[in-house]
Amino acid sequence: MTAFLGIDAGNTGVKAVLFDADGTELARAHRDTGGTSPAPGMVERDIGRFRTDLDELIREVIARSGRSSSDIAGIGTSGHGNGLYLLGAGGEPVIAIQSLDTRAAGLVDEWSASGVAEAAAAICLQRPWPSQTPTLLAWMKRHRPEALAGARHLVFCKDIVTHALTGEFASDVSDMGGAGLLRLPGNGYDAELLALYGIDDLEPLLPPLFWPTDVVGVVTTAASERTGLAPGTPVVAGFFDVVASAVGAGVTRPGQASVILGTWSINQAIVGTPVPGVFMSAAIEPGRYMSMDNSATSAANLEWIAHHLLSHDERRTHGAFALADALALAAPPRADGPLYHPYIYGAGHDPSARAGFFGLAGWHDAGDLMRSLFEGVAFAHLAHIERLRASGVDLGLITLSGGGSKSPVWPQMMSDMLGAPVRVAVQTETGALGAAMAAAVGTGCYASLDAASIAMVAPARDVSPDQRLGLHYRRRYALWQALEKSLKPHWDALRKLGDA
Repeated sequence: MTAFLGIDAGNTGVKAVLFDADGTELARAHRDTGGTSPAPGMVERDIGRFRTDLDELIREVIARSGRSSSDIAGIGTSGHGNGLYLLGAGGEPVIAIQSLDTRAAGLVDEWSASGVAEAAAAICLQRPWPSQTPTLLAWMKRHRPEALAGARHLVFCKDIVTHALTGEFASDVSDMGGAGLLRLPGNGYDAELLALYGIDDLEPLLPPLFWPTDVVGVVTTAASERTGLAPGTPVVAGFFDVVASAVGAGVTRPGQASVILGTWSINQAIVGTPVPGVFMSAAIEPGRYMSMDNSATSAANLEWIAHHLLSHDERRTHGAFALADALALAAPPRADGPLYHPYIYGAGHDPSARAGFFGLAGWHDAGDLMRSLFEGVAFAHLAHIERLRASGVDLGLITLSGGGSKSPVWPQMMSDMLGAPVRVAVQTETGALGAAMAAAVGTGCYASLDAASIAMVAPARDVSPDQRLGLHYRRRYALWQALEKSLKPHWDALRKLGDA
């Protein structure tokens, strides 16, 4: 009757999923805990609401499973990386900034011009970017020193869950490495790196470091009363959510790659040594790293369109996302169809970037717009994959996961663009499963993540490319790239108008 609880906390919601030891899903629960925007470019969340939702979720998933809480042998967590979560001495919230925030874009420009960005990248293998944790911490030091003065603990999104359940302030190497706060490949804090960011005096905020499968604490009596969990249940450190989603899709070995169509465009492969020149790298276990090229340019675009436009359509009863799929599938591939740049939250290489449709004509319809949106998101993934390959990363066979992988549009489109087969994870909650797998390893049920993958991950389904459409997409991708280059000065000008 052994079961493992995986809790996956993203930018837009938190999920609790209970699995048995062979990876079969027993029950799930979800809450939408999206953030608010107190000012343009700022995205924050309410930690108090987040904790309340967490308690309710856990009670709900236990009740739905029909299992006793004593059957739960371990708990694993995953959560969105970067952003900035600061807590006071007793765990009281100071600020919670999500990884869609761009308030620190000016600081990134400053560091790029002064050489700080290059020097930092030589240590942590990641250039600073606006939503990166140390960038936001430096921004807080400069612009919100009065709030920062009340902070005693820097944690990540998933670590809020760990603290709520165990009372411990702790984090893991995948989140810290992915945030550019560790010297790689050594996986340790570094005084020189912190000094470059100008936050060396804030080192006492940094939590103890663990491997994702390490047990960091147990469910307290108080947490048991709030959640219904059995006191003493082990809780492991958990994963940066993009790593958890890869692990939950069966990507645990060198030579395997993961593309996640989620709020973020995640493109990553497991390597034995972290690779310089990519967006970020993070350790997953000793001797294995995830090299990634990512940006907030994936299904977040569809979410925006669905919530702000399609949900007001008369066919909304069929669901806004289903409507988007249907419109895109019905539209034929047009050589002269509109092009979409998916930069609704900026681009990883250019925080000034904006989303937009180009080339709309009177003979186009809603289906053409939807098809171009799906295509633009896939093009952004393709651009990341090309950067990984140019840096020497061998992606091998790619497994797709994330909410967008369940669309009937994106998997085929990705395969066509790549000109190669792709696999699609059949488990819908790969992040939660990856977290549960960490707990299964940490509590001794399995000897390694590889062993847990064999036992707990269901075989993926395969998608083969349509070579004729491959040529169509290559031609449009070249135009999409050229147009992006020409738009850059106008994006910059638009941002400056907003700053004026």
